[in-house]
Amino acid sequence: MASEPKSSSGLNRRDFLKTFGTGALASGLVPHASGQPQASAELHGPEAVPVVLTVNGRTHRAELEPRVTLLAALRDHLDLTGTKMVCDRGACGACTVLLDGKPALSCLRLAIEAQGREITTIEGLAAGDQLHPVQEAFIQHDAMQCGFCTPGLVLASAALLQQHPHPTPEQIRDGLAGNLCRCGTYPKVFEAVAAAAAKHKG
Repeated sequence: MASEPKSSSGLNRRDFLKTFGTGALASGLVPHASGQPQASAELHGPEAVPVVLTVNGRTHRAELEPRVTLLAALRDHLDLTGTKMVCDRGACGACTVLLDGKPALSCLRLAIEAQGREITTIEGLAAGDQLHPVQEAFIQHDAMQCGFCTPGLVLASAALLQQHPHPTPEQIRDGLAGNLCRCGTYPKVFEAVAAAAAKHKG
């Protein structure tokens, strides 16, 4: 029986299947195209591991399984329930937080991945008793109803104004396109963001 041809990496199909079957990938033994074993990515779990998160300027330490999302860590382990779980699949934007000042969907990101990043939730947007201009504008323009989408919209709006201090109506709509409001308060939301931007101009 003719032997199977080998690829440039030195593996034929049978070798490949045997290698994966014995778990060599996890131990970093799969040869690279150079023919030398390559170190695999660092593995964690499945048991809980120490996780350090910087949230709203404070350091939090927790023992979390690596599969725990940032959303679950915030709500269930750090008692920061302002970040809402709605669709839990990255489709609605309700779970938006800021990572290093940029919007991120916390339901799609593992908590362990957020280590070393500056995480801002709705609880940390205000400066003490002084609301963020976007929060004030949302109140003044009645840009909320049930409230489930509001934290994500407020944070996405704050990030938008950080990037575009004087946004056009199109930039406002594009910047908030990933945040759904099932109550349909979009006109009020857009008004609020424009008002916050105008206040910033003054």
